[in-house]
Amino acid sequence: MDDKTRTELEAAAFRRLVQHLRERTDVQNIDLMNLAGFCRNCLSKWYRAAAEEKGVPLSDPQAREIVYGMPYEDWKAKHQKEASGDQKKAFADTHKH
Repeated sequence: MDDKTRTELEAAAFRRLVQHLRERTDVQNIDLMNLAGFCRNCLSKWYRAAAEEKGVPLSDPQAREIVYGMPYEDWKAKHQKEASGDQKKAFADTHKH
């Protein structure tokens, strides 16, 4: 496989992942962090970092909007729920240094 095709396939997979996360508003970021070790915010930070490596200026809010499909504050107001005590404990347990 040549580099151009690989990049196109990776981009398509990324777009599908983002679309999936946008559709699954029932899945909270803390659940993603507890199960997979990353969340929508992590993905937006990786996107911003990749842009910076290419010399493309991109702010955190802009990167989050790319991942969330709307401003982050709007997404939080519509879809984010308060984390339960069990979710917070699981997060603390899996993120000990």
